[in-house]
Amino acid sequence: MSEKVYNVVVLPGDGIGPEVTGEAARVLELVSQKAKDFKIKLQSQLFGGAAIDAAGKPLPEETIKACEAADAMLLGAVGGPKWGVGKVRPEQGLLALRVHFDLYANVRPALFPSQSLVKHSPLKEDIARGTDIIVVRELVKGLYIGERQEADLDTPGSTGEASDMMRYNKHDVERITRLAAYLALQSKPPKKLHSIDKANVLACSRLWRRVVTETVEREFSSQGVEVDHQLVDSAAMVMVSNPKKLNGIVLTENMFGDILSDESSVIPGSLGLLPSASLAGLPDGKSACKGLYEPIHGSAPDIAGQGIANPIGTILSAALLLRYSLGRPNEAEAVETAVRKVLDAQEDGGLGMRTKDLGGNAGSKEIGDKVLEVLETLL
Repeated sequence: MSEKVYNVVVLPGDGIGPEVTGEAARVLELVSQKAKDFKIKLQSQLFGGAAIDAAGKPLPEETIKACEAADAMLLGAVGGPKWGVGKVRPEQGLLALRVHFDLYANVRPALFPSQSLVKHSPLKEDIARGTDIIVVRELVKGLYIGERQEADLDTPGSTGEASDMMRYNKHDVERITRLAAYLALQSKPPKKLHSIDKANVLACSRLWRRVVTETVEREFSSQGVEVDHQLVDSAAMVMVSNPKKLNGIVLTENMFGDILSDESSVIPGSLGLLPSASLAGLPDGKSACKGLYEPIHGSAPDIAGQGIANPIGTILSAALLLRYSLGRPNEAEAVETAVRKVLDAQEDGGLGMRTKDLGGNAGSKEIGDKVLEVLETLL
């Protein structure tokens, strides 16, 4: 039996992107070296501001072709003041990539990779401890993707009106609900679904609420999946006053998901800690699940090149890549365990290593070295 070869495109991007993806790539290379029945082939491609500088556009054709031939994509970060908010922007490449591959589901866990880190949360320890939220955000519809009209503020007599169209249909809501329910079923008992909308105001939200309810009742209630509904403003308050009430899967549309996933991501104490996955289908192993994996942080140009960026979020993104797109849950769990052992305080049996954002002095490569050292004992 020939070994399976997986192709992964690395998109280092801008700022600290090349530094953090470099450490995650080393993790994937070690997994590949230790595996007996598969290999991972990595290749790097231009993306974001770096691609604008080299090719005049944030998502060159060569990058698209490489991604089309790949099983998964690992992204660092894009953007920075160098490229501003002009006509050609690095972020346009990210939106184009999502739409091109129909990466309709953004999965962002908000949990503590190590409970030793709870004191770094901006919330009181007793409020933050035990938070275990996964935000599932619809990613390719809604206000961010709909028709828009830019304001004309330069023509005399212009009304200067701008508009953005929010559109959803039944199919859009059904498929994101199915993916959220699938993730809920990975736990025993299933995680609770918390569907977030603004149904007291928006027609799209009323569609959302009805279709989520009907899909769960029809397809998942017999398996123990439960759903409740909350208005987005109320959910935003709960997330900082008692986030454990939202433990489980927080399911929502594009704009609300963007805001709530950012809000939830600060609970563990550093943007450098958390991963994300943008998926084009159910990661159930029945068919290939194309995915884009990236840390939740930005390009942080102020610390780029200093070797101090926290690579944990990107390494954990590589773990999600192994689990969802490559169908390798054992290797994914080994990576996550290695990260936890590196982060755990010494009194908890860990190494207690911290980068600067967590009050420590370890560099990016030092953290990567230790994760590799521990991971080798687990594979």
